[in-house]
This record gives sequence, structure tokens and C-alpha cells, in this order.
Amino acid sequence: MNQTKVISKILFYICSLLSAGYLIMVLYSLVCLITGFAITPYKEGQFLHINFPFTEQPFLNIENNYPYILFSFLLVLISYGIFFWLSAKVFRVFFQSTLFNRENILQLKKFYLYNIFIPLPLVIIASFFVEVESIVWGLVFIHFMLGIFCLFLANIFKQGLHLQNEQDLFI
Repeated sequence: MNQTKVISKILFYICSLLSAGYLIMVLYSLVCLITGFAITPYKEGQFLHINFPFTEQPFLNIENNYPYILFSFLLVLISYGIFFWLSAKVFRVFFQSTLFNRENILQLKKFYLYNIFIPLPLVIIASFFVEVESIVWGLVFIHFMLGIFCLFLANIFKQGLHLQNEQDLFI
């Protein structure tokens, strides 16, 4: 069990950093796009560089049209920011002193609900406005399978909580 705690702690910190990175990128990009700060158009305005703060060095390259910016850029960054935040909370479950409790089951439930019910509708809505590459459908499937796996884990944890509570009554 010690190995699980060490690995889950490492993954917790990695996912927390990734989540923060994605969400900071969203905020920075929104500020730049709204204010025009650190934006450099190129190829006759078809594309934009979002530059590193206070430099002319490109940080992000995006198409200069609203459907792309909304559905293929901001929505993706926000979605993965949330995904990694929820992932961090799931990994946090595995280094707690008590595994089988309602809070841990709730974290697993949030993760599986997000992965089962969010990616597909987002991609379907986006497909009306931008071209969705075939690999994206593969990612949707992977998220769905990840959600199903976490659903199984949540059910195991519910059973563990039930058995733990029953055992507490007899001891």
C-alpha cells in the first residue's frame, strides 16, 4: 500500500500542476484576446500569436476566428484544466489514511460523471462550428472508458464503505 500512496501523491502533484497550468493559460489567453495585449497577428491576420508576457516571443498560435478560438482553443484548455483538477482529487483519494469514506466516493463520482457525460456533448456541439479531427473522437472514447473504470472504482469504494461500517458495528 505504501507504493500506491507514493505514486498517487506524485500523480496528485503532477495533475495539480497541469490543472493550474491549463487554467492559467485560459485566463492569460482571455486577457490577451479581450485586451489585445501580447497579441501578434500574422499571415494577413488569419492567425494570432499569443506571446509570452512582456515579450514578442510566441507562446500560443491560434487561428483568428471566433468559432476556432471558442471551441478548439478555450473550450479545450478549460476542459483539460478541469479534467486534471478532478484527476488530482482522485489521486488524492489513494493517499488518505481512510480509503473508504463518503468524501472519497464523491471525488470518484465527480470524476466519472465528468468523463462519461462531458466530452461527447462538447465535441458534438463543437463539430457544428469547427472541423473535429478523427483523433478527437478517440479521445472522447478514452475519456468515456476512463469514466466507466472510475465508476467501477466508486462502486467498489461504496461496497468497502458499507463493509467497513458493518464491521464497525460488530467490533
